[in-house]
Amino acid sequence: MGSSQVTARTHPTAPPDQASYVPKVCAYLTRDDATQLLVFRSSEHDGLQVPKGTVEPSEPLDVALAREVTEESGLAVDGARRIASDVWTRRNGPLKKYVRHFYHADIDERRDCWSHVVTGHGEERGRTFEYFWVDLPTDESFALSLDDYLAVVRSDA
Repeated sequence: MGSSQVTARTHPTAPPDQASYVPKVCAYLTRDDATQLLVFRSSEHDGLQVPKGTVEPSEPLDVALAREVTEESGLAVDGARRIASDVWTRRNGPLKKYVRHFYHADIDERRDCWSHVVTGHGEERGRTFEYFWVDLPTDESFALSLDDYLAVVRSDA
């Protein structure tokens, strides 16, 4: 996808202490013709997660995606295709709206599971994520509604 840019901002009609919009990228990384999805579990949330993270100010979305995938999983991803964007409201904690951009890439990764220590400058730096694959479609529960566009992944393959 092109190098679209999104910046975090407070909604123009919201009071300063109300919802802010935070741009995020989320990676659906699959293998074997999109029959398996790369996931990890974290003690921070119930359910599975996929590599994801916050877009830096003025950072193109595809660059943010590649950076977040590398920081969170140690993998390099190139040629991911944006499949959906939405606004998702965090229900627990302070009112926050996330402008989420979901990408899909089928990758050539033979490891069935591995551990990766998160790099970068975010709050997850230094945490260890345990990665593994789940078969698609899956009935597994995902944290943060990260499974909202999994059906698109199968049709994208």
